[in-house]
Amino acid sequence: MKSNIVLIGMPGVGKSTIGVVLAKNLGCHFMDSDIVIQQQTGKLLHEIITEKGLDGFLQTEDEVNAGIDAEKTVIATGGSAVFGKHAMQHLAENGTIIYLSLPYEQIEERLGDLHKRGVALRENQTLYDIYQERIPLYEKYADLIIDCQQKSIRQIVAEIARKLGNKE
Repeated sequence: MKSNIVLIGMPGVGKSTIGVVLAKNLGCHFMDSDIVIQQQTGKLLHEIITEKGLDGFLQTEDEVNAGIDAEKTVIATGGSAVFGKHAMQHLAENGTIIYLSLPYEQIEERLGDLHKRGVALRENQTLYDIYQERIPLYEKYADLIIDCQQKSIRQIVAEIARKLGNKE
């Protein structure tokens, strides 16, 4: 198994929540890349988007994620991390990438205010638009795809641990 486990997927799918439980279960560290971005910039995600625009935010996200230096760590990425080619290459070299998948309707149900949450949206872009845009990228980068529909956090963590144990 590679040193790190990298969780990707839409905002609201549960990457951070599942990541914390998975890290405890596997005896690993946990890192939320959105928090790393906020710590390094001294700004909340939505503030970065407001100040730098979406492209500036994505560039910052790519740079920060490409600079993550971790071992034996479960890393929960932001939903837009897959737009950063440098970051995804770096994360793939050092970790197993797991796409946490949920249908659009459930993502929509879970999310509140997209702007306050720091969701990377272009002007006039809807949640459905970003869902359609990102799914192929999540699938492209994923070493494993976990369908999270109708499953508890405990079931998802157990499935990931089982699949990682059988992998390689």
